[in-house]
Amino acid sequence: MKDEPDLLVGLDLGTTKIAVVVAEMDTHSGEAQIIGVGEAPSMGIRKGMIVNLEQATRSIQAAVEDAESMVGLGIDKVTVAFSGAETTSVRTKGMISLGRSARQVTLEDVDRIIEAAQSEIAVPVNRCILHTIPVEYTLDGHSGIDDPLDMTGVRLEVELQSIIVPSAVIQNVVNCVSKAGLEVSGLVMKPLASSLGCLSNEEAMAGVVVVDLGGGTTGVSVFSEGRPRRLSVIPVGGDHITNDLACVLRIPISRADALKKNVSLSPDNLGQNEKIEVESMGKTLSFSVREVVEVIACRLDELFSSLVENELKESGVSMMPGGIVLTGGVSRLSGLDAYVSRLLDLPVRVAGPVDAGRMPPGMNSEEYTSGAGIIRYILEKERNPYRYMESDLPSEGGASSFRARRGRVGVSAGNGRKKVGDGALKTVMENIRKSVKDLF
Repeated sequence: MKDEPDLLVGLDLGTTKIAVVVAEMDTHSGEAQIIGVGEAPSMGIRKGMIVNLEQATRSIQAAVEDAESMVGLGIDKVTVAFSGAETTSVRTKGMISLGRSARQVTLEDVDRIIEAAQSEIAVPVNRCILHTIPVEYTLDGHSGIDDPLDMTGVRLEVELQSIIVPSAVIQNVVNCVSKAGLEVSGLVMKPLASSLGCLSNEEAMAGVVVVDLGGGTTGVSVFSEGRPRRLSVIPVGGDHITNDLACVLRIPISRADALKKNVSLSPDNLGQNEKIEVESMGKTLSFSVREVVEVIACRLDELFSSLVENELKESGVSMMPGGIVLTGGVSRLSGLDAYVSRLLDLPVRVAGPVDAGRMPPGMNSEEYTSGAGIIRYILEKERNPYRYMESDLPSEGGASSFRARRGRVGVSAGNGRKKVGDGALKTVMENIRKSVKDLF
């Protein structure tokens, strides 16, 4: 009997659509080939938040069924990417002594120093730390160390970034996915997934900002020296542009959305008086191209010149040779890259998944970047469990401690049966179940 394939599955909870990305793991090379993408319109989710559990559950089930029909295999576990307002990025530092004489750094030392850095964080009782990301280590005063394991010294320091989210948001996500008949293997913030999905290693090392423009939210990730320096979610997205057009021009939402997608933000259009006709309520309305572009530009000015630029300042990263990378469905607006470049005086490009060549044709564009990024996130954690650590959910006192979950925290699924590759995965699954149980 032929062994079932080792699958990784990512579930992208978006405001506009739900996407399920299925990849097959090559155990020899450690790489993954995306073999299927399922999707369904997103219902019950607004501004990245679940507002109707029943509707969101049905949308997830529809997307999973679409993916299962494409790959011909059952899916029972998923790693979920989600967003939501009130996400906080906190930076702390920790230091430990390795002893009076120099010795090699062990895994226990790495555990201790990260716990020391996290002890500096006061986490409210209604929030928890979702991600714990070491920004850089310092050994005996020498900074910029990426991985101190087995290096020799007497004093170890770390700068840590912790991503704090409302506990209720996580609970609603887990409840919704569980109600859809799936087990949550892991959680990842969408800004992190999107950046992993579209960035090359060179861009991440040089310094770059990824702006994931979704329907209800905009994710911002600032990278420098290969590590995320700030992750945040702005509750403004493409739907706000559509609503602006509908309100100002007094046309239905569907007409406004079509208008948004068909107008270019080229500078020439700001003075363009060419007329556009829109059918509405049995009447033919006429607007100039300039009027439409001005409405769109007003919202974009607020988003980039105010909100995104503020995130760049908060990150503390001053040099960004990689400029800005735009991704997400709204990034496909014609002329958006040139418009943002003029606003912020930075190089801007629009990017889809870096693994687009490994994705099904027609499902490898900008709106699937986050889904592809979930697969890369799982692989990154497989190779280095200390790169992106998932923290234990908060205890009664509100404190959280990190866990570097060794082994794959992605998905193994096949023909509706659970497939466990090794003992490490069993341990990981028990840890995840315990964390979720503690939260509830």
